[in-house]
Formats: sequence, C-alpha cells, structure tokens
Amino acid sequence: VREAIHQLKYQGLRAIAPTLAETMANHLKSQGLLADALVPVPLHTRRLRERGYNQAELLASHIAKATGIPMRTDLLERREYLGPQARSGSQAERWSHVRDAFSARPAASGLRILLIDDVCTTGATLNACAIALCDSWAASVIGLTCAREV
Repeated sequence: VREAIHQLKYQGLRAIAPTLAETMANHLKSQGLLADALVPVPLHTRRLRERGYNQAELLASHIAKATGIPMRTDLLERREYLGPQARSGSQAERWSHVRDAFSARPAASGLRILLIDDVCTTGATLNACAIALCDSWAASVIGLTCAREV
C-alpha cells in the first residue's frame, strides 16, 4: 500500500486511484458511516500546480461514485503553502506545521463531513482540517484515509 500511495502521490500514477478508492469505499460501506459530503484534504494552489492534481481529490471522486455521497471541494481550503508535510521531522513539528493552515466555508454548517486523505501519519493534517470545519459548524467530521503510517 505504501508503494501504491507513493506512486500515486509522487510518480503521477493516477491509474491506481480507483483501486485504492474502491478499498476505502468498501470499508466505508462496511462500517455504516453516514455522511452528507466527502471533502478531500485540499492542497495549496501552489502545490496543486506543482503536482498537477490532488491525490485526495482523486480518491474522493472515486469514493463518491461508489457510494453516492457527493464530493465537495468548495468547503475547505488550504490558506498557506507550507511545503510537503512528509519533510516535517517530529510529531510536534508536523502538528505546528499545519496549525491554522486551513479554513472552511460557512456552507459546511450542519453537514456530516467525511474527510478524505491518502495517508494518516500523525493525524495533524486531518485534525487541522477538522478544527476548521468544526469552526464553521460542521455537524461532525470523520477522517478516512487509505493508509495509516505507524
């Protein structure tokens, strides 16, 4: 799984996204999780230009097709360009690296959000996104990732 995510994220192998997303959608269905919207963790526009696509958005779009839950890319944005999180060293660095990096729109209010990302290492990015969404009065936020780095 690690190699597949690295190929998707760093080598441009977008064709692996449907397979990874299918596994995520099956897990979602098996757990009976309810959501009003799938929200991919956003990239900063600069990072999006560098990579050419958002891997979390690719995964979320395929999960949306498999589950019927709408994908919303208009609810959350990354305000700051901080460089790749993978280059952050300690857990404390990772958490401070993304603190206040995201903002959510008022349209998130009252929605049950399923936050989608490729990998969870320390949980810092998911937590920062969840805080922003909750600050905009999302009813709930649950994170779903393809993998957990341990």
